[in-house]
Amino acid sequence: MTSKRREKGSSIARVLEIIEAVSKAERPLSPADLSLLLDIPKPSIHRLLQQLEADGYLQTNMRGLIVPADRLHNIALGVLYTSRFKALRKAILKKLAAQVGETCGISIPDGIEMIYYDREQTNWPLQVHLPIGSHTPVSCSASGKLYLGSLPPDRRQSIIKNLPLDQRARNTITSAEALEAAAIESAEQDLGVDNEELVDGMVAISVPIRDKTGKLFACLFIHAPIIRKNLEELKEFEPLLRSAAEELGQLIGTDSDNDK
Repeated sequence: MTSKRREKGSSIARVLEIIEAVSKAERPLSPADLSLLLDIPKPSIHRLLQQLEADGYLQTNMRGLIVPADRLHNIALGVLYTSRFKALRKAILKKLAAQVGETCGISIPDGIEMIYYDREQTNWPLQVHLPIGSHTPVSCSASGKLYLGSLPPDRRQSIIKNLPLDQRARNTITSAEALEAAAIESAEQDLGVDNEELVDGMVAISVPIRDKTGKLFACLFIHAPIIRKNLEELKEFEPLLRSAAEELGQLIGTDSDNDK
């Protein structure tokens, strides 16, 4: 009985180690990479990966490399949203929205889309309604272009080359070359902009929320209808946006012992 319990625990530990390694990897890993990294025999790795894929936690991309699947993404978002820092995160967003007088929020990259993870609205009668959980293309949102700019050039170019660049608003970028230039500009300025590219009559700016290693973890944005603020007027709030993003970044990976 003891032996069986130990084997079961070992299998569970290996599954969690695989999920952790795939989630933290800077690039997609192969089964051989995982076998070497985690010191798990190749037959065991393949068996565990097959099970994780069948259950929807991981998937194999076109190059045969292992990447997170929808079920793992949903777990990650759920953990983030119900984290012990929810009240503090909401307080930071509420303060920023009051200072700016416009809706602000957090978006998280998810493949070729950005997910609206959290937001704080203002009380203006005229609102651009993008509810929590909305998915927006990386190609035409301020946060999306900022995320693209954070990627290594070869990976970014490969993604852009395969994106469906549909016309969604009057200024949507529909050329791969123009989108590449916009992503590079976002990286150079450390600022994403949306000048009526996602929705006609709406402008937005976005700055990165970075983890303790300096890696882009999420994006903090503000958007407004141009009838109230144009893009240049919105950019005047960039210092407030960066200050709030720094506060939010400090919450990532903070030890729970400090939150009592």
